[in-house]
Amino acid sequence: MSPRRVVVTGIGTINPLGNNIEEYFSNLEQGVSGAAPITHFDATNFKTKFACELKGYNPTAYFDRKELRKYDLYTQYALIAADQAIKDSGLDLEKVDVEMAGVIWASGIGGLETFYEEVKSYVEGGFIPRYSPFFIPKMIADLAAGHISMKYGFMGPNYCTVSACASSNHAMIDAMNLIRWGKADIIMTGGSEAAVNPPGVGGFNSMQALSTRNDDPQKASRPFDVNRDGFVIGEGAGALLLEEYEHAKARGAKIYAEVAGGGMSADAYHLTAPHPEGKGAKFAMRHALKDAGITAEQIDLVNTHGTSTPVGDIAEINGLLATFGDHAYKMNINSTKSMTGHLLGAAGAIEALACIMAIDKGIIAPTINVEELDPKIDPKLNLTLNKAQYKEVNYALSNTFGFGGHNSTVILKKI
Repeated sequence: MSPRRVVVTGIGTINPLGNNIEEYFSNLEQGVSGAAPITHFDATNFKTKFACELKGYNPTAYFDRKELRKYDLYTQYALIAADQAIKDSGLDLEKVDVEMAGVIWASGIGGLETFYEEVKSYVEGGFIPRYSPFFIPKMIADLAAGHISMKYGFMGPNYCTVSACASSNHAMIDAMNLIRWGKADIIMTGGSEAAVNPPGVGGFNSMQALSTRNDDPQKASRPFDVNRDGFVIGEGAGALLLEEYEHAKARGAKIYAEVAGGGMSADAYHLTAPHPEGKGAKFAMRHALKDAGITAEQIDLVNTHGTSTPVGDIAEINGLLATFGDHAYKMNINSTKSMTGHLLGAAGAIEALACIMAIDKGIIAPTINVEELDPKIDPKLNLTLNKAQYKEVNYALSNTFGFGGHNSTVILKKI
């Protein structure tokens, strides 16, 4: 008996390029950068003074003050994106078999803002332990999944995946497999992150991971460019409602794409650096192709992890060449992080949405800010430089890799 098929029937996002899907897709197509000077805190004394923050975000437009006491920013973003996806799906919540509906959500860090504020309050208060009773429930990384399940009454599988920047691809793969295996008919999946704060920026600065192009933030995220100097941290969430194919057909749902396969691997190499030959990336992509039951030559688009780090971009290109061979020169390759920045544990979710844009609308988002290609990268590769390209996309592959050597690859298919 073949596995059940899994499709995407609802999508939602709040990220640096838009507070909904329409804004996000429009700005992706136009090649807009989401980077700007940091407003969340005074970054004067930080090496990096810019980030990809949400634009015009007002939490009271979405939640009442009583609710906000319970939600860290990463949970707020998760609930907003998930609500958009539920509404977009047209799902009748009164008819849902709640035992067969679940939530598999991702966050690389969780409630870092809450942790920072509570510890700061403890220190500033003379080390008197007056912690909020919501401290732990706001901080821990699984609570976004918990809140989504409580909001919609979904009583099936419910947990969080945490694998640094590979987290939301891992969440999507788990959700796909649980539906394939008959453990659920519907799963809300995706990821959220809110780490544009002093410990988030300061911590990544201390690792020399962030760009310090403070004089020109909008051009700081420049994957594959010879002058790239690190990633730009971002925030937000992406949500995808996954559904068993026959279940979706029976209710007449719009289907954006099929989740065709997923692959996972480890570099087993270094705490933060990828394997220079892209070995782990290659293994994840090969496993995803096998899982999808397709050949490398069927992939039309690869949305790379492409963070704009000197080491990471080259390692991934090496992994792509090892996986695709000559076909690497026939497909589109892009990095939407050049526009959104790096949303850490939420990156895979918003990048899967960019792949859905390509499949559903035939719009392949550009890799912006490439002024001088790194000489280590073959210029014959189609990196979708600086302008969107328009063509039919039947299969799109999306990579996410995380500190600790975690690699995860998702393949989406036109249906």
